[in-house]
Amino acid sequence: MGWLYVIIGGILEIGWATGLSLSEGFTKPVPSIITAFLILVSFYFFSNSMRLLPIGTAYAVFTGIGAAGTALIGMFFLNEGISLLKIVFICLLIFGVIGLKMSDKEEKEAGGEL
Repeated sequence: MGWLYVIIGGILEIGWATGLSLSEGFTKPVPSIITAFLILVSFYFFSNSMRLLPIGTAYAVFTGIGAAGTALIGMFFLNEGISLLKIVFICLLIFGVIGLKMSDKEEKEAGGEL
């Protein structure tokens, strides 16, 4: 259940990070209200995930989902430009998040010892 919480929180982070851009510094009321709501709900799910997962892993996965997703939204929908280097580093970030998730599973199977 912890992984579900962190994934939902990370996806919502993509929404509020994008909303920060669309609210233009909280000068547009509707995007600002939506962004504030998404921040609260995102952190609710993230905080619940930390009750069940190691804090370092939960935070890295949460921010990794948010960073990769926000970068993709920027490239494909906000005209921030697409480059091979950006795509390579987003893939590296995603593989890092997957690696953290896998290492957490291995650590639990080994009884918490490395």
